[in-house]
Amino acid sequence: MKSNYRALVIKNDSRVALRSRNDNDFSLRYPTIVKSLAALPDETIIDGEVVAFDETGKPSFNVLQNYGSSPTAIFYYAFDVLVLRGRDVMSEPLVARRALLENRILPKLRDPIRYSRELKASLPDLIVSVKAQGLEGLVAKRRSGVYEPGQRSGSWQKMRVNQGQEFVIGGYTPSDRNFDALIIGYYEEGKLFYAGRTRNGFTPPLRVELMKRLRPLRTETCPFANLPEKRPGRWGQGLTATKMKECRWLKPALIGQFEFVEWTADLHLRHTRFIALRDDKTATDVQRETA
Repeated sequence: MKSNYRALVIKNDSRVALRSRNDNDFSLRYPTIVKSLAALPDETIIDGEVVAFDETGKPSFNVLQNYGSSPTAIFYYAFDVLVLRGRDVMSEPLVARRALLENRILPKLRDPIRYSRELKASLPDLIVSVKAQGLEGLVAKRRSGVYEPGQRSGSWQKMRVNQGQEFVIGGYTPSDRNFDALIIGYYEEGKLFYAGRTRNGFTPPLRVELMKRLRPLRTETCPFANLPEKRPGRWGQGLTATKMKECRWLKPALIGQFEFVEWTADLHLRHTRFIALRDDKTATDVQRETA
């Protein structure tokens, strides 16, 4: 999931490498994980995720990003094997590959290396549990599926169970036909604060309908009290003076319901998705909700 780092572990010639999906080297960043993988059989590749937990025991991307600046419990959760002792097993079914991982590889390893176990419950019960624990979501995989590197196949599906709340729509970035992203925020002490942008959740017909609601609200004045920001931020959600030149501003009247994964340390939203417009509140009633 997006609270973690997906990473391959490659053991060749008695050397262990921890590589990201786009082939960045994580080995020096997470030395305790690499050291613990020394007992991995040679000529072996496993797949998994690097996970860090916050003080409540929940996976946190912010904690993972700041790993090294403070003592943090960090783990590698293995969930698949591609190659075992030089034998390519990617064409074998998932259930067989995971049996190899659980029975022939992981018994030789210790914390911080862990096995990402299958959750044996109905989907509705799992979703209820995930929501109750405030977790990000689930990944469902076909037990007969083969390993398909670099492809988003039908053998697995990500089901995100997000946080959600309403936000005020204070602007948008334009596209050729209507808008590319909505610019959203919340009120605090009578001022509108920028929280993020979202491009997700819009069908083409919905974009057309929303644009009809946005046009009458156009204004030349930016409604957000905390803009411009000095830096674009690690994930580009920050709105600098340069980026603001691309924005179209709105009178803060429309409210939308949005899903998102988490708040970042600098109070930006991650992975935001539009759900629907809301007409049951006035804009100034919309505040940042905390758990």
